[in-house]
Amino acid sequence: MTLPGGISMRHLDRMTDCTGLVQHAIYSVPRRESGYTIDDNARALLLCVRLWSYEPSPRMLERVVNYLSLLEFAKRPGGGFYNLMSYQRQWLDTDSSGDCQGQAVRALADVVASGLSSDLRHLAVELMQRALPTLAELRSLRAQAYVVIAFGRLRGIEHDLVPRMEAIARGAARHLVECFERSRRPGWEWFESRMTYANAVLPHALFVAERSWPDRGFGAIAAASFAFLEAHTTNAGLFEPVGSNGWYSHGETKARYDQQPVEAVTMADAALAGFQLSCKDSYLSALRRAHAWFGGGNSEGLNLGVERDGACYDALMPGRVNRNQGAESTLAFLWTSVILAEGEMVRRQYGMVPLEDDTACVPAFEEASLPAAGPGPATEEPTRG
Repeated sequence: MTLPGGISMRHLDRMTDCTGLVQHAIYSVPRRESGYTIDDNARALLLCVRLWSYEPSPRMLERVVNYLSLLEFAKRPGGGFYNLMSYQRQWLDTDSSGDCQGQAVRALADVVASGLSSDLRHLAVELMQRALPTLAELRSLRAQAYVVIAFGRLRGIEHDLVPRMEAIARGAARHLVECFERSRRPGWEWFESRMTYANAVLPHALFVAERSWPDRGFGAIAAASFAFLEAHTTNAGLFEPVGSNGWYSHGETKARYDQQPVEAVTMADAALAGFQLSCKDSYLSALRRAHAWFGGGNSEGLNLGVERDGACYDALMPGRVNRNQGAESTLAFLWTSVILAEGEMVRRQYGMVPLEDDTACVPAFEEASLPAAGPGPATEEPTRG
């Protein structure tokens, strides 16, 4: 089975055993002592559900069932999911209240919205229902953003789960707006006092919120924050994300390295959401830049994606790459390839012309409608979990 563009699933299968997807690799070899994480396995589930939807096959269905089974095993007694599990299948965390909850529910929402068998969709619904109290208590901005994105997949489905999920997602979207308004100041159109990891998830969520609840101001903030992020992660026409060795705090210099694949995939994901909403070619251009980062369109001119295996190196460093090929990096490469194919498909379908009678491609907001920024206090970035 290959992804759009002929990219292989070989490395993902190499990293996956009967339990699930192993977290890290030494070069291209699974590092079993690193165990498994639910956020990685949720990403793998999301990918495989989407690919099965495009081209159903027994092998892809096996992958879906394997990753979904691990999410079922990860459920905590009080609701929500554990995240980190040892290779000996022992849970190593007791309070996984961060991003893994949002990643899990996003993948489960894709299962619910898919054409998979009723057994798999019923299980996904049950897991989401158990997680609702945990989702309502999330404080991580990125976890809340994933909840909003998850609801975007459920919108229009008739089930008791959906209105309960909508209430939580709407509250999460409002919280993102509040954080943006508190943190925003002249020259800093962002949700926090510094940019860290998976930054584009935040405007992505508000693009989805705009489609879900129009005329609430979500789209204007999504567009403004995405434009700010794009301006600070584009250099000489190339995508240059915030580096993990120092991040990017307000009033300071942006760290250029190490550049992580998760930044490229979240940028591409957000750009697709903006393109679907507005049909503006600038979003598709941002998507293409993020995708090109994997193929040498970066500050070092080095390939990170290994197309023959569908693998990806873990980071771009000054003059070299981190040659380990872990789960998060590999999934970032594969998912970005899917996103690019979807973006090109939308472009061909609509010919870049907004159609007033089509809800998937209607400009629903004015990008210049934000009030002037004030000097209000900045919020702290969430802890990754």
